[in-house]
Amino acid sequence: MHTTRSQRWRDRRSRWVPAASEIDPRRLAVDVIETRKVAAPFVRAHHYAASMPVTRLSVGLFAGGAGGRSELVGVCVFSHPVNDASVAKNAGLRDPRAACDLGRLVVLDSQGGNAESFLVARAFRLLRREKPEILSVISYADPVRRTDAQGHVFLPGHVGGLYAVMAARYLGRSSRRTDLILPDGRPISSRALSKIRNAECGQRYATDDLLAVEAPPRLVGEEPRAWLSRLERSGFLRRQRHPGCHAYVFPLTRAARYAAARIPAQPYPVLDRTAVAGDVTALPLLTRSA
Repeated sequence: MHTTRSQRWRDRRSRWVPAASEIDPRRLAVDVIETRKVAAPFVRAHHYAASMPVTRLSVGLFAGGAGGRSELVGVCVFSHPVNDASVAKNAGLRDPRAACDLGRLVVLDSQGGNAESFLVARAFRLLRREKPEILSVISYADPVRRTDAQGHVFLPGHVGGLYAVMAARYLGRSSRRTDLILPDGRPISSRALSKIRNAECGQRYATDDLLAVEAPPRLVGEEPRAWLSRLERSGFLRRQRHPGCHAYVFPLTRAARYAAARIPAQPYPVLDRTAVAGDVTALPLLTRSA
């Protein structure tokens, strides 16, 4: 076992429930949900990133609520890959449309320890039904512990214990990178930064996200690149080196399993229980790179 507890979420704060606690499947249901009106508000309210990726399918976990009404208690979001190259690198597939990322997974702390695997396994079935062109799912585990401006830990860092339990293939680390970190401890996605710098479609939403956390606004006539540079020089944004996320792949079909088998799998990473900051991966995998 990688841990005796399961990570849960509420109000963008990480919480833990005993992994030995079990759900009652008779009280739960899993179904496709509308992304913009249902999945996105839930993810923004409870997931530490408070944002949604470009989504291909959203799936919800429902539990019996008050008055016999169903209550949304979890969301699984399948999103476009981080980049097209990751599909060949991690899934062994040539067509970038043949794989997606497990972009968001959030389950409320009211649910038992095995609720995540219950949701993900059924979400995979729905993904195959709704998007048959998708043959594999790629997932990343961020091992860096993150704190907000007050020093409160809102993301303890994880190594993908759930994915290991579900027999995903572990492929090593994604590329090392440098993150730009907001005052509340959240990193800004490289895609959002690219949209702002290059004035791409969606730049307004990325800019609004910065303004929502009280970033100094652009000056009259100031170029987007110059604005981001100013935010960094002023200390509003700070740079942080990242060792790379742990990368996993779930082949969903026989053909996908054959394709994935061409990529060497590695031993599952182990959580360092003594880590209080930075990367929580136990050595020697701390320095290993995919």
